[in-house]
Amino acid sequence: MSTAEQALRDEDAKALFRGLEALPGLVLAVSGGPDSTALLLLAARWARRLKRAPKLLAVTVDHGLRPEAAREAAAVKRIARQLGVAHRTLSWRGKKPKTAIQEAARLARYRLLAEAALRAGYAHILTAHTLDDQAETVLFRLARGSGLRGLAGMAHATALPADGEGAIFLVRPFLHVPKARLLATLEAARIDYSADPSNLDPRFARPRLRALLPALAREGLDARGLARLAARMRRAEATIAFAVAAARTALAPGLWPQRGPVVFEAARFADLPAEVGLRLLGAAVAHVGDEGPVELGKLEALYETLRQARGRLRRTLAGALISLGREALSIERAPPRRIPTRRRARTAR
Repeated sequence: MSTAEQALRDEDAKALFRGLEALPGLVLAVSGGPDSTALLLLAARWARRLKRAPKLLAVTVDHGLRPEAAREAAAVKRIARQLGVAHRTLSWRGKKPKTAIQEAARLARYRLLAEAALRAGYAHILTAHTLDDQAETVLFRLARGSGLRGLAGMAHATALPADGEGAIFLVRPFLHVPKARLLATLEAARIDYSADPSNLDPRFARPRLRALLPALAREGLDARGLARLAARMRRAEATIAFAVAAARTALAPGLWPQRGPVVFEAARFADLPAEVGLRLLGAAVAHVGDEGPVELGKLEALYETLRQARGRLRRTLAGALISLGREALSIERAPPRRIPTRRRARTAR
């Protein structure tokens, strides 16, 4: 297929953005790279053809990690102006972490995009994640031993963590589009884009995994195959989530107290399929605990300990106290940890 044939056309854009026509406005996450620049171009073309289109706001986040970032943001602003789209550059300020910098940058980017959406009065942010990005995500999570939820990859739309000011939704309209088609679209329109060197930096995991994809494709595991795996995992994930909800209703109906206890009949809990029981336990621990997300590996170890227990048992996890008796399994907020006398004395000085 030639470049011209690969380029996305107006009818393609109409299908990709279907369902967003009636929204008051959309924030476009545009870094200046090829994928997000194609998002800017196609969204502008799509909106221009509508009688009443959502207002578009392109937002570029300057993480302050590369000297070229400011120049790239200025280039995005010029393209947005040519396309008739409002643009704003936001900066990630403050001290940057020395480790896990890409993850910290990703979280900062979504926080700043959500803030921009709230200021504009919009509830939807569009990103340019592609079929290739989905494949990398599945491969990345597979390498880290993720469960079903992780292997389900990225969803077409997800809600960002709420901060009390209103729900913000992240929409990925290109999730089934190969990157090659976006590159062809920009080439056909003669629009330039930037290249982030960190995308090729072997110090980071994703570029290393990205380099493996051509070899995997030769063995039959290409981007579409990995994306197909993600879709099947999402289907299985939805089924298990339904079963967990039914188990919760059967074993501990109603509202759970904030600090617990959440009580399950021990025999009925033990009879649940392992994945359902594991997730129900995790939901209870996450609800009453106060130490953040529950690590899957630690939750699995606790669940296996409960399954093998032959008598009473007490364990703590993520700020929750889990107590197994003959008749009931109880999960409640763990008491505050005691500070050793010597440490307490040093703290007081």
